Amino acid sequence: MQQILDAILAGDTSSEDYAALELPASYRGATVRKDEAEMFEGVASRDKDPRKSLHIDEVDLPELGPGEAIVAVMASAINYNTVWTSIFEPVSTFGFLERYGRVSPLSKRHDLPYHVVGSDLAGVVIKTGLGVHSWKPGDEVVAHCLSVELESPDGHGDTMMDPEQRIWGFETNFGGLAELALVKSNQLMPKPDHLTWEEAASPGLVNSTAYRQLVSRNGAGMKQGDNVLIWGASGGLGGFATQYALNGGAVPVCVVSSDEKAEICRKMGAELIINRSEAGYAFWKDEHTQDQKEWRRFGGDIRALTGGEDVDIVFEHPGRETFGASVYAARKGGTIVTCASTSGYLHQYDNRYLWMNLKRIIGSHFANYRESWEANRLIAKGMIHPTLSRTYGLEDVGQAALDVHHNKHQGKVGVLCLAPEEGLGVRDEEKRAQHLTQINAFRGV
Repeated sequence: MQQILDAILAGDTSSEDYAALELPASYRGATVRKDEAEMFEGVASRDKDPRKSLHIDEVDLPELGPGEAIVAVMASAINYNTVWTSIFEPVSTFGFLERYGRVSPLSKRHDLPYHVVGSDLAGVVIKTGLGVHSWKPGDEVVAHCLSVELESPDGHGDTMMDPEQRIWGFETNFGGLAELALVKSNQLMPKPDHLTWEEAASPGLVNSTAYRQLVSRNGAGMKQGDNVLIWGASGGLGGFATQYALNGGAVPVCVVSSDEKAEICRKMGAELIINRSEAGYAFWKDEHTQDQKEWRRFGGDIRALTGGEDVDIVFEHPGRETFGASVYAARKGGTIVTCASTSGYLHQYDNRYLWMNLKRIIGSHFANYRESWEANRLIAKGMIHPTLSRTYGLEDVGQAALDVHHNKHQGKVGVLCLAPEEGLGVRDEEKRAQHLTQINAFRGV
């Protein structure tokens, strides 16, 4: 592994020299273990501690199949799916791995008593399988997390519709929170050359998700002038939604939970901000009853900011806690586009506000190949920026996941894998200098 790292750090290693490197028989990765899947039985979700369930283990290097690549991972990042995996909610991911293992003899590799997690990476291609022609050893890459088989016609119009669509590192094994990762070669995209390894690793999942959810015709199809309500507007997902609204000529109405997070939104260029902690919204009277007076108060606060207009689009991802208010707040004919449900999956809303006001609810999940590529291209062009706030070492991945679990973070939390320190991997210093303020917006610099 040290030889691989030395080759990357040298900066001038040829593709032929990369191809000649010997791959190790094993590598370090962040794992959950199948025999611990019941370890949090009876514990409240908030009290489940990823530091207890995420381990840094030495795992065997998987066989490289056709159309695949082995990537040396310099950095990765934490997403909510890693938190869910680590607390075994809503289900253990070992069920996903077992089902994938039945698809083909090659996919059987994924069905193991451990799960190497992580759905983001930035690194260097080390080896490619048969049939890979677009990538070669030595290429600096990031990876999106869409894994599909594409043997069914259903996925050829929109790869997210493939019946064998999975999220790499969550519903497959050999994810990005590790020294090496196994990916399908069509997951690979060029690393933005003005970013460090940890910065480049951080947008992947959330950037593509926000692009499809808000911008794409498969999502809300945002247009210029739209008022867009964004929950968690300084978070990993919301931070990109805010940027896309501003970049696309829309007007973001940013909902945050602190003055610090409000200031981050202002740094991105947003002006209309609601601090929900100050407002003290109580959308639920009790576990079973929502308070429509609070919905109306929330709607009034929005209109006070927008000059009397309701929002055209609600960018919804908290789920149960906010969904009723989101349906209420959208204008007549408006759109509520939803994913994730970090506060709970069982949404409740008053259908009169949807049905009689001709609103739409759109479900959105990650992004297809084209959407992922377009989202990464905007990062590379410096039109959308990473939202990295803090970076941990691989050995502290449990603490990084706990930060996200308890919402103690802004933007994205990065993880160094092979990279020995932060700040490495920049290839275009001139472009970086042009965007440095925006790149550092979430770091408090």
